[in-house]
Amino acid sequence: MVVPVDVELVAQNADKASKRGDLVIVIDLVRATTSIITALSNEAKSVIPVQTVKEAMQLRRKHPDYLLVGEREGVKPKGFDLDNSPLSLTKEKVEGKNLIMSTTNGTKALVRSKGSKWVLVGAFVNADAVAKKSIEITSKNNVGISFVLAGQKNHFALEDFICAGEIIDGFPKGAVEFSDKALGALLAYNGAKHSLQEKTLAEANTHRNC
Repeated sequence: MVVPVDVELVAQNADKASKRGDLVIVIDLVRATTSIITALSNEAKSVIPVQTVKEAMQLRRKHPDYLLVGEREGVKPKGFDLDNSPLSLTKEKVEGKNLIMSTTNGTKALVRSKGSKWVLVGAFVNADAVAKKSIEITSKNNVGISFVLAGQKNHFALEDFICAGEIIDGFPKGAVEFSDKALGALLAYNGAKHSLQEKTLAEANTHRNC
């Protein structure tokens, strides 16, 4: 089977992917999905996305030992334990913990995707792994792949689009069929990847010299 690949440019359109029966890859590069991956890599027990601060607080009352993580307009809400920066989600703070996360854009996209049978979280830090796993699942189950980009306040976010392109670049050639939006994401990534690689190398050299 050739796997169809599509992209929904904002979180509000997540239901379209669910109705197609697609595997969904949610991306909110800055910062939610990168932070979720970081927390799980640092052995957090779970990350539970919720849309609103009120919902987060209600769930916390039921589970007082859970950590509240998130932001609104980039600021940690009152009563939350941690913001949603990957730098805040260290192993020392999150290992063995259940996290309740609510953010301006990313958790909204995740919650809106809950109608899909398979939901993966994507970012630059796990692009290769997500590409491999999504093809593995879709090939076995004869379904398509849809990226759901969180966007920024219901508008298109270029960084999410480019990240989708990097994951798409990792799909086996000939195994997928791109929509125009998916092809656009791939072209955007190919146009930007040298600059991204140069930035990564510059940051690495800076850290080595510190």
